Amino acid sequence: MSVLIGKEIEKALKNRSIRVEPLDKSQIGPGSIDLTLGNDFRIFKKRSKLYHVRNDSLFQDITQDVHVKDGEYIVIKPGEMILGITREKISLADSISGRLEGRSRFARFGLAVHVTAGFMHPGISNHQALEIVNLGHAPLALYPGTRICQFIFEKCDGRAKYKGRFAEQVKP
Repeated sequence: MSVLIGKEIEKALKNRSIRVEPLDKSQIGPGSIDLTLGNDFRIFKKRSKLYHVRNDSLFQDITQDVHVKDGEYIVIKPGEMILGITREKISLADSISGRLEGRSRFARFGLAVHVTAGFMHPGISNHQALEIVNLGHAPLALYPGTRICQFIFEKCDGRAKYKGRFAEQVKP
């Protein structure tokens, strides 16, 4: 596999083997596309009851939906985790996969935007869920529309299409 760089990303956008909607050209970098934080979040309910994590466990059972209007913010305290989603919908050809990564400018505040599962399968067509954690020592205010993470595209050897649980994901 090889990483697509700026000009290759632009070619793939033109031939529609990569689709990012909405997209401002300024989001395209030398080796990735910046993605912005959406307005919908899932926050964890405060509970002390033990929750069993198994194959049939549902994160919806221990979280609740929160919508944040543009210009407003959501606070994430030190040690806290919330789920977010990108504004952009990413659609990939069956020969392109990708990785979702944080941005160093926010990591310097202690903000991790994607704790695990950063690999995005070929053929996806969805919004990217963000597992956001404050590893710092101060509460952080997160604003929808902030360029919170980046998507790195990789050309695959062969073809495949993701058909899993989150194939049509639009909410965190």
